[in-house]
Amino acid sequence: MIHIDKVDSNNFNRRILVDSQPQHSEIFESFTYDAIIDHHPQVKDWNAPYIDIRPHYGANSTIMTEYLRGVGIKPSMRLATALLYAIKTDTANFERGGIEEDVKQFRYLFRYANMNLLKKIEKSEFSVNDLSYFQTALENRIVTPKGIYAHLGKVPSADICVQVADFFTRAHGLGWIFISGIYEEKAIIIIRNDGDRKDAGKLARLAFGEYGYAGGHQGAARAEIPLDLLEEKGKKSSCFSLESFIRKLLRF
Repeated sequence: MIHIDKVDSNNFNRRILVDSQPQHSEIFESFTYDAIIDHHPQVKDWNAPYIDIRPHYGANSTIMTEYLRGVGIKPSMRLATALLYAIKTDTANFERGGIEEDVKQFRYLFRYANMNLLKKIEKSEFSVNDLSYFQTALENRIVTPKGIYAHLGKVPSADICVQVADFFTRAHGLGWIFISGIYEEKAIIIIRNDGDRKDAGKLARLAFGEYGYAGGHQGAARAEIPLDLLEEKGKKSSCFSLESFIRKLLRF
């Protein structure tokens, strides 16, 4: 993999966006695409010759596995392990969404994957330095009958917020989990729930849709709000003010 800032798109004659859509990032919006393949809800019509967006699927890797099988390509051990891990992660081991097609492709990949490598990947999802953000979340957590909220401050990666949110889903009795942080001059809000007649994607769109990207599935959602946009709207972006603003929109 090569960081997108180091890629000269003019060196390629095909551009395909996978497991995402242009509105997810300003950088993504700067390209034109030959294909868009995703499982997140579609918020607008995209101008691409080939579009395959299936929001009912639990994992985008399920779609990619179907493509491989459709043209008779048997995945290598490393590829099968990566695809299997992706399905496990996106569906939270089928506890957070997933349909029959996800299960079907999971079973297919299982025969080719390396379980020892899979265990190594699963046990190395974050570094020792990341542990401090879990500590911050535990120290700053706000618990109400509705659920739990914690703000992490500035984070080195948006994935830290995701990992902390998924960690809290293991706690009993939390209907909603809200984790926020600041990454690359954006407020990142990760939403999870216990799946009991709740819709995280709908909540994200209603709460944050007018400020930036917001959306997701019933059990998991995400919002990204540029801090300069908040400043334009008269909202201070200091940690305390940002926390209050996020909690107000979430009615938490």
